[in-house]
Amino acid sequence: MSLHLVATCALGLEAVVSRELTNLGISDARAENGQVHFQGGPEELCRANMWLRAADRVWLRLGEFPAATFEELFQGTKALPWAEVLPREARFPVDAHVHASLLTSLPAVQRTVKKAVVECLQQRYQTAWLEETGPTFPIRAFLVRDRCALMLDTSGSGLHRRGYHTMNAPAPLRETLAAALVLLSYWRADRPLVDPFCGSGTIPIEAAMIALRRAPGLQRAFAAESWPLVGRKAWQEARREADEAFDRETTLQILGSDVDPEVLALARIHLRQSGLEGRGIHFQRQDIADFHEDREYGVLVTNPPYGERMLERRQAEDLYATLGRVVADLPTWSVYVLSSHPDFARHFRRSISRRRKLYNGMIPCTLHQVLGPPPPREKMGVDGNHENR
Repeated sequence: MSLHLVATCALGLEAVVSRELTNLGISDARAENGQVHFQGGPEELCRANMWLRAADRVWLRLGEFPAATFEELFQGTKALPWAEVLPREARFPVDAHVHASLLTSLPAVQRTVKKAVVECLQQRYQTAWLEETGPTFPIRAFLVRDRCALMLDTSGSGLHRRGYHTMNAPAPLRETLAAALVLLSYWRADRPLVDPFCGSGTIPIEAAMIALRRAPGLQRAFAAESWPLVGRKAWQEARREADEAFDRETTLQILGSDVDPEVLALARIHLRQSGLEGRGIHFQRQDIADFHEDREYGVLVTNPPYGERMLERRQAEDLYATLGRVVADLPTWSVYVLSSHPDFARHFRRSISRRRKLYNGMIPCTLHQVLGPPPPREKMGVDGNHENR
């Protein structure tokens, strides 16, 4: 069985998600804005949900068609093979996203899609009434520029919900973006990693999960777990593989620091809930001005305050300048700083090797990268980059 699957993600992370899929043995991924399309069966659907760290959700795409009128929307929806996916007792709530289209009413779009699916199933199952008492198949209509793509949400709650992050600090960094920052850093488990603005601990914990091959979906449930189309066996196998891959031996060198004792308390709670206590992840209270490191060839990954939601802009700029002075004393380290400030580089005052456009929620940001030298005897990666930068 070949399914058209779509992993959605924040803009700028398509290449990261594509690389994750490649590492899962899925080589035909095709990226576009905020989406990565790939083919697979139930096993790939389960594995993608279990392992993707930077994706928001995994969708099963049913089809796409022109929908400039409600009649086109109705007929295009009804023509899709719903009965091949939805059992007779299925519950199928409909949601919609509309952009740059003639059909602008979300409730009307949702009602039209719902009615079309109902009529399709009624004809297929030869019944006048659908109970909708069985497993849930969330339907999303993506109506963009008068074309409608209909998808089923296989994930349920967003993939950023790993199960450990139950208490939020102000301006939290979503787990998917935190994992992407670590994946973009080329950090590996044998090197120190530091986040001097760690907040509630998301970057250090996501880094530890990556290094220890801890599947981000191991502690949670997914919408498609009850779907006959996928089956229990595929989910059981995906969980077995994830459990066997988890490295329960390695001790890491990960430090998160912050000036706020309350968010550090949350970070320690999240670490305990992640099941990674005692694996070399530490949190401490420290001002960035007091930061010092004697270790070499480490990696600093951080998301300092932007001056938009937490601090006044001038305070944020002072923090950037202090961070720049700290980085000057770390000549062998690689540094990755996410910021939305348009003049970050001017205040940071360090030579920036690369810049990458990303989004933190709806906030456009830049990942500023200062690439240090590779550790001694380190090999070059296949793309010409040092593997452990």
